[in-house]
Amino acid sequence: MPIEDFAEFLAREIPRGKVVELGIGFQFKVALKLKSLGYDVLAIDWNPESVERARELGIGAVRDDLFSPRLGLYREARALYSVRPTPEIVRPILKLGRTLRLPVYILPLAGDAMPRGMRLVNHRGLAIYVYNPRTK
Repeated sequence: MPIEDFAEFLAREIPRGKVVELGIGFQFKVALKLKSLGYDVLAIDWNPESVERARELGIGAVRDDLFSPRLGLYREARALYSVRPTPEIVRPILKLGRTLRLPVYILPLAGDAMPRGMRLVNHRGLAIYVYNPRTK
């Protein structure tokens, strides 16, 4: 179950357009796969080295603080997603999804607990959590 399977799941769920990876860190496989599938990917991280590396790989990337996000960065996004986010940024990610009224997809580390109200989807052995404020 390669991590790129998450990108294929997202491509099945989200119409082509702008998608935002929150807390990309140094894991670029999903963003690169989505880009190859025709998505406009914006990577967000607080770490300037991560943002610079993403840019070197051809991924649009911006530094932002998820605890106090600049909402204009997310304009026209179709969805938000995160790959193995640290536990402390999960709630800010969901809050951002609620604020923007965008679906959120999270692929957690095995064993990380996700907040209530998210739907669990098994895709090729990957546990993916989905939050869609439009269906609440």
